[in-house]
Amino acid sequence: MNIVLLETDSLGAGVDLSAFHTLGTVTAYPLSTTEETISRVADADVVVVNKIPMNEQTLSKATHLKAICLTATGMNNIDFDYANKRGIVVRNVKGYSTNSVIQHTFAMLFYLYEHLPEYDAYVSSGEYCKSRTFCHLEPAFHELAGKTFGIIGLGEIGRGVARIASAFGCNVIYYSTTGANHNPDYLRVDLDTLLAKSDIISIHAPLSPKTEHLMNRNTLSKMKPSAYLLNLGRGPIIDEEALCEALLNGQLAGAGLDVLEEEPMREDSVLRNPLLKNRLFITPHIGWAPLEARQRCIDETIKNIKSVLT
Repeated sequence: MNIVLLETDSLGAGVDLSAFHTLGTVTAYPLSTTEETISRVADADVVVVNKIPMNEQTLSKATHLKAICLTATGMNNIDFDYANKRGIVVRNVKGYSTNSVIQHTFAMLFYLYEHLPEYDAYVSSGEYCKSRTFCHLEPAFHELAGKTFGIIGLGEIGRGVARIASAFGCNVIYYSTTGANHNPDYLRVDLDTLLAKSDIISIHAPLSPKTEHLMNRNTLSKMKPSAYLLNLGRGPIIDEEALCEALLNGQLAGAGLDVLEEEPMREDSVLRNPLLKNRLFITPHIGWAPLEARQRCIDETIKNIKSVLT
């Protein structure tokens, strides 16, 4: 059994890949381009991949490929028509990073909501040493208790965020992007109501034709100027040009993004505007990636390969 790992760098350092070697002959590459993939998978029985497109171009020479195992939940890189025609099984991993993304949601929120970069800069610059009082209270920040926390996408991660927001004393409301989610624990509202009432909006929805650029100039203009927007779903759910304009124009207090329209981030991205400092916080798609979650992802991938082989 030939197993080819195409992009182990996407799993980071510190994880244990040894279990792959118990299943067959393993060839591992840190990264692979689309062109390199064509030759690298030619003798593969199983391909382990994250983001590389899996389609006729990349797989045409993989004449005895049995399975594609994703070290991810999203499967946008899979041409299912082609895979099904070839009888290639596709497996992804689910639920391995739920707690991780919930944790990162609140890490991003508090970084912005309590103006932590400004307070850190005040202390590290030495200004605190010169203070005549024991504290420094600018810029002002607020309690979460009593605020309205709006969630777009009340799946497993969204429900976890809702539970924690409730524990902080927030009034939780949600918008179902499919219209199919009916959760009696929280108030479901239409999108306009969620935009108008929420002090914090956190996005945890998948990317679909309905959610692409859901947050655009029109919808962003309906939010409170004091509100914060977080995106830990998919980058293209937010129109980044519109978000930049909203932040610069004072239509929003701040935004935290763990996902972008294009990843890695473009050098000419509008979001790199220095005027957005302290109002925009971007992390490089790490919400899923504490060490424990990455190892769970690998362990679940091993299970998926075993299920294909039996």
